[in-house]
Amino acid sequence: MDINDSVVLVTGGARGLGKSLIQAFLDAGAKKIYVGSRTPIETVDPRLQPIQLDITNAHDIAAAVDQCQDVTILVNNAGVGPVTTFLTAPSLKEARDTMETNYFGTLAMARAFAPILKRNGGGTLVNILSVLSWFAAPHLGPYSASKAAELALTEAIRIELRSQGTQVVAVHIGYMDTDMAASVDDVKVSPRDVAASILDGLQNDQEEVLADQPSHNIKAVLAGNRQAFYQSLQRN
Repeated sequence: MDINDSVVLVTGGARGLGKSLIQAFLDAGAKKIYVGSRTPIETVDPRLQPIQLDITNAHDIAAAVDQCQDVTILVNNAGVGPVTTFLTAPSLKEARDTMETNYFGTLAMARAFAPILKRNGGGTLVNILSVLSWFAAPHLGPYSASKAAELALTEAIRIELRSQGTQVVAVHIGYMDTDMAASVDDVKVSPRDVAASILDGLQNDQEEVLADQPSHNIKAVLAGNRQAFYQSLQRN
């Protein structure tokens, strides 16, 4: 697809990957970018349009639909990633909140903006997923479950939206150097590099973007011997 002169909406656009994506889209020639965040950013760039957008809030989504009728690219980037297990968490609250944001929030945005993308020629819908949509990691069980559900959602809406010409893209990433992974002691890719990989994938009409080397490695390992992969996690 041609990003030049596109109109983009990025959720979770105030920091991290969202902020890097916005700069990458600007560099690629996007003419307008709606920056969705719970607290609207401040900017003097006329190409940036801050909007208040909590993707778990139906009122915010409805207001975004009214304001963003010219969107041709929707990037569902907003998400949460608590470090917690399924069985030792004090309650189900974090698991429910994680699913509410990562799965139901993404679903709500897709439902709201699919008709807009159709009216604007089909466009593109991008869901930012994770390598943890492919497997469950210790201490990140609820996050893994929410991303697995989001992957299933992505694959289903790709089929549903094919007839209207909407490109639906799944982005998989390992650990990124953002606030969400601040406590992780492992190799992390920069959000800027991830954003560059995503735009390269869009420009080459890819339905799946593996945005860093770990995502390539893990996909290959899981395709070979999934049982051995889980046994290695258990030893750790």
